[in-house]
Amino acid sequence: MISFDEFLKVDVRAGTVIRAEIFHEARKPAFKLWIDFGPEIGEKRSSAQITVRHRLEELPGRQVIAVVNFLPRRIGPFMSEVLVLGHHDTDGNVVLLGPDFPVPDGARVL
Repeated sequence: MISFDEFLKVDVRAGTVIRAEIFHEARKPAFKLWIDFGPEIGEKRSSAQITVRHRLEELPGRQVIAVVNFLPRRIGPFMSEVLVLGHHDTDGNVVLLGPDFPVPDGARVL
């Protein structure tokens, strides 16, 4: 178990996907995402293995939830700066988490 104070150290925010591309160099099928987290955090990049449940052309404009204070991680030639959150469906495919209604980019998850 972790304490509530430990949980608060994880900075989870909403952001809007502004650009998405196929990540051709990834070992497993993935997309490269550019996400706007508002003026405080700005634009960050992420690699996401979401190609089964999500279509590339539907991602721009979609709001997602991500951890924004992990250390960046190099995935092949791409630097992933945030961890986009999702969960597995019954077939093990990743489904993105996002708000049900629009929220300001950079809004912190409570």
